[in-house]
Amino acid sequence: MASLRIATWNINSVRLRLPLLGEVARSLEPDIICLQETKCPDELLPLDGLKALGFPYVAARGMKGYNGVAILSRIPFETRTNDPDWCLKGDCRHLGITLDAPGGPIELHDFYVPAGGDIPDRAANPKFGHKLDFVAEATTWSVARGENRRSVMVGDLNIAPLEQDVWSHKQLLDVVSHTPVEVAALGAWQRAGTWHDAVRHFVPDDQKLYTWWSYRARDWLAADRGRRLDHVWVSPDLAGTLRSHAILKAARGWEKASDHVPVMIELAL
Repeated sequence: MASLRIATWNINSVRLRLPLLGEVARSLEPDIICLQETKCPDELLPLDGLKALGFPYVAARGMKGYNGVAILSRIPFETRTNDPDWCLKGDCRHLGITLDAPGGPIELHDFYVPAGGDIPDRAANPKFGHKLDFVAEATTWSVARGENRRSVMVGDLNIAPLEQDVWSHKQLLDVVSHTPVEVAALGAWQRAGTWHDAVRHFVPDDQKLYTWWSYRARDWLAADRGRRLDHVWVSPDLAGTLRSHAILKAARGWEKASDHVPVMIELAL
């Protein structure tokens, strides 16, 4: 039986962390890597370096200094061209492709949801409003598309929805990324697309699960005050094909590390 390994990682600058991307490829052996926060306009993407890692098929949507998404693949795909310009900002936060996968095409979406600033108040903080508007638009889009089939969605969604997705549910209820309004919005998006949480498929909801540790922590490992901001969702028809998952926590301790770590799921197709 064929398998398909899909990884997602907020790399926090693809040019700065290209060597670390090689470590991720060697450690996880993914077929596809979806990146967020590439911080690189398309014309400056290190295409030769990415292909040298064993990914001959590359698509990117990037801009100078901020945001940016990219998909690296060992198997052919077609880039989607008619997906929305979220909030009409043209800020390079989504890239969709159709994979030439075993058993038939798979639609794959790579998202980078706005972080939302520090104040969880739309009136006082336009960045928070942008975040909520982005998720609301994505939810409306999902409703219009109907039930997903042979689809995968990954990315830095910048929301930790469950109590055990953060180091302290009580202390983070008024901290952007875990506020009730954000959690409700993400839940509505997930339900609208009939998405199945692929990582929580393997890790019960009552167990702690993190993918991000702040740069502000003096010793991130000892403090272990993490949040699960990075997600992989699959359509209901793929839920039964989930074979394994991996969270490369060791990557947070690498020199010049991103504050996010790679997350991977494996499908048996």
